[in-house]
Formats: sequence, C-alpha cells, structure tokens
Amino acid sequence: MLKIDSEYSKGILFVRLKGNLNRRTSFKLNNFLVPAILKHKIKYLVYNLYNLDNIDNIGLNALEKGSRAISANQGLSLICEIPKTLEENFKNIKIEKTLNELTAIKKVAI
Repeated sequence: MLKIDSEYSKGILFVRLKGNLNRRTSFKLNNFLVPAILKHKIKYLVYNLYNLDNIDNIGLNALEKGSRAISANQGLSLICEIPKTLEENFKNIKIEKTLNELTAIKKVAI
C-alpha cells in the first residue's frame, strides 16, 4: 500500500510517501504526479521518503519519471530523508539528494 501526501508551498511541490513504492503501487504515483507537474508547469519537486518502508526498481523508475517531468519544465528535483534501510537502493539514482525539506528549500532558493 502507498499513501501520497502532497503539498504545494513556496513554488515547491512536496511529495511525502508512506508505505511501499513498488510494481503494484507505482502506477498510483505516476498517474497523479506527472500530469500535475506538466499541467501546472511545476518547476520544483521534493520527494520526502521518511515514511517509505520499501522500494523496488519500478518504484525508483516512478520517482525518476516525476523528475523527468520537472526537467521538462527546466526545474529541479530533490529527494530527502531516505530511510537508512533503503539507502543502498538509491546509490545509482540520478535525482539529487538532500538531508531534509528545509535544506531542499534552501537549495531551490539559490
């Protein structure tokens, strides 16, 4: 099961994920996120993974799809608060990582 909590604040779309992002649930993220980014021309995206329990390669691809949509808008995507148990899964992902949402906001403001 995947729960998506999103908030648009200060020009940044914050997407907080809870549960499992995998083959069974990634469609939920893809169907929500990419159309919203393209429709509203969102330039900044921060994934907060603090409450993510599990992720597989399909889930990683779903995160990258959102990031590519942001790139199409000449924007920036960031990932923060990756759980220690999942850090190994993210070593080859091309989305920039940051410590938390506050540091992400500072990075976008530069």
